[in-house]
Amino acid sequence: MSNLPSSAEVVIIGGGVMGVSTAYHLALRGVKDIVLLERGPFFGQGATGKCAGGIRHQFATAVNVKLSIASLKMLREFEAETGQAIDLRWCGYLFLLTNETDVAAFRKNVALQHSLGVMTEWLSGDEVRRRVPLIHAPDALAGTFNPDDGLADPNGVVMGYVNAAKRLGVKLFTEAEVTGITVAGGRVRGVQTPSGAVSARVVVNCAGPWAAGAAQLVGVTLPITPLRRQMLTTTPLPAVPPDFPFVIDFEQSLYFHREGEGLLTGMSNTGEQPGFDESVDDDWEVTHLEAAVKRLPLLEQAGRASRWAGLYEVTPDAHPIIGATPVENFWVCAGFSGHGFMHGPICGKLMAELIGEGQASSVEIDSLALSRFAEGKEIREYNVI
Repeated sequence: MSNLPSSAEVVIIGGGVMGVSTAYHLALRGVKDIVLLERGPFFGQGATGKCAGGIRHQFATAVNVKLSIASLKMLREFEAETGQAIDLRWCGYLFLLTNETDVAAFRKNVALQHSLGVMTEWLSGDEVRRRVPLIHAPDALAGTFNPDDGLADPNGVVMGYVNAAKRLGVKLFTEAEVTGITVAGGRVRGVQTPSGAVSARVVVNCAGPWAAGAAQLVGVTLPITPLRRQMLTTTPLPAVPPDFPFVIDFEQSLYFHREGEGLLTGMSNTGEQPGFDESVDDDWEVTHLEAAVKRLPLLEQAGRASRWAGLYEVTPDAHPIIGATPVENFWVCAGFSGHGFMHGPICGKLMAELIGEGQASSVEIDSLALSRFAEGKEIREYNVI
């Protein structure tokens, strides 16, 4: 990494979807001197590359629904804008609801979505069973379905932004861990890496599950916790129809969607302890598969094709932290609590607006400021998987 420049206007920490989207959108706005530093050997192989690829409008707070409206529109236009195909599949998300508390909450959520122009369908238990006959759901009380939800390829989105940013003059580096951040007079001044220092007017923390550690380098505390989540894919299952939706058994945090000729399935472990362990928990996989086969008996006919674990970056209210910190010109865009990939396009644009103008204009995001935690203004996202 001998070509690491000694100075830049903006340094971005993290080469996942948030970092590369921020780099691209800053360059698009005319910022000429941007350096992005990714500590791993490849871009987008941290939290972004290990996610399930889902993109949805179905959230429980206005700010998350608005982020989705803006971001999914950008994903629809992504290939035309960047030249990169991202394997968009509008299969829809179907939430399966099996207890009255969730039914009541989702009724409110759907009403909110409708008020914002997101026309999610309300399904009775019988309609759920008719819609996805492969799912064994005698306990389904109700469900929701939105045909404008679906899937995209995380690697395609990251590399689309990487290559588009390079064309605009952004310098992007892998194997470039930030080991220190310089602050003087209450303002950020640059970063240190094993290959040298880069002085900068602005530093943006897009380090995902590692964002709290990066912030500690300047004495800023971010309430962002890494939490392991794991999933697997199956061998081909020809009986799964092409229009099979992204099905989420909400009470169990269990989900399925088509992946190639088979299925991808995962289930969140509510007992998982915070940490950076990304090994697969074999015991939890057994628990997951037992629940998965009960819900989708067809899985008994499949083998396991692949499996992996990755990290969520969780905040106390399951909303991201986007904006300024107590250190001037040290910005943060992290803490997406499992739904960062789908919001990457718009959040990179919002960061470019904040840095360029001091104000986000595409979506109003004052509620996502770091200060909300100290001020007791947390906003809870119910639809977390």
